[in-house]
Amino acid sequence: MKTTAVVILNWNGRKMLEKYLPSVIRHSAVPGVEVIVADNGSADDSLKFLEEKFPEIRTILLDKNFGFAGGYNRALELVEADYFILLNSDVEVTADWITPLVNTLESRENVVACMPKIRSDVRKEYFEYAGAAGGFMDKYGYAFCRGRLFDHIEKDYGQYDQPIEIFWATGACLCIDSKVFKEAGGFDERFFAHMEEIDLCWRLQNAGYRIMVNPQSLVYHYGGGALPPENPYKTYLNFRNNLLMLFKNLNTTQLFTVFPVRIILDWLSVIKFLASFRFRHILAVFKAHLSFLVMLPAYLRLRKKISKRVLHTHLTGVYKGSIVWRFFIRRIQKYSEILE
Repeated sequence: MKTTAVVILNWNGRKMLEKYLPSVIRHSAVPGVEVIVADNGSADDSLKFLEEKFPEIRTILLDKNFGFAGGYNRALELVEADYFILLNSDVEVTADWITPLVNTLESRENVVACMPKIRSDVRKEYFEYAGAAGGFMDKYGYAFCRGRLFDHIEKDYGQYDQPIEIFWATGACLCIDSKVFKEAGGFDERFFAHMEEIDLCWRLQNAGYRIMVNPQSLVYHYGGGALPPENPYKTYLNFRNNLLMLFKNLNTTQLFTVFPVRIILDWLSVIKFLASFRFRHILAVFKAHLSFLVMLPAYLRLRKKISKRVLHTHLTGVYKGSIVWRFFIRRIQKYSEILE
């Protein structure tokens, strides 16, 4: 019998655990499924709360905050299961949410990662920013979703309920083959947090694997529990990690044609931040690009290693145009209108 481990990475999330963990336990009580909380060096009373309220839950203790990427890498080294489901602490799951995800991995050839449909726990009828109904990317590395372009989020009325192949599956709720996760080296820990799941899915596709979304599984995500959207550190991580991801994964031709354009687009975003008086975010972009330059020698070496492992050059879920152009200039705000 195949086994599944639902692993929640917690960092100072006592309130989130109190609100959302009961639904996870209630809807994951099926044979072969274990719920685990990995604590990323929390300084609050998360562990005491778990010990008092949920003593049956296995906990993995990390001695400091290794971020999303490093925390999961270390925790999952200690977990034995056929499938991992990485689940944010601020996610409410629904009845029979695991079965469609695992069935997708078992029934679809070369599919090794799958995500559910994700709605907002704040606005229940709308998709949630971090994943919605499946993740995609444009040629310049801008991530978007079925149901979400930049900050415009669509209402869910079943328009994206068909399972399809996607470019990336969100780390907020990611079901993945454990063996493949470990063979791929897990997440890039230098990312710390943000975009590490997109980078992983890119590497998985390069290795010939497929990623899917199955909307038969539905969860609700609060979002921004660790880093609120307006936090400049979030801006810093997103801009820096996007550059790192592109630099190490683009092929040689794209590196000289796509990457310079992305650099220019980043600096155009500074003008947008300036117009809205978001000065700390401007500084965050500067810091992100400086950090990228500092990390460049290490990523030059990493790029050489990755290029030797590329077995499959066709990537599913990459839009060959510019989402920035379509959204800000053409005023396209729905995923369904992108290809029109």
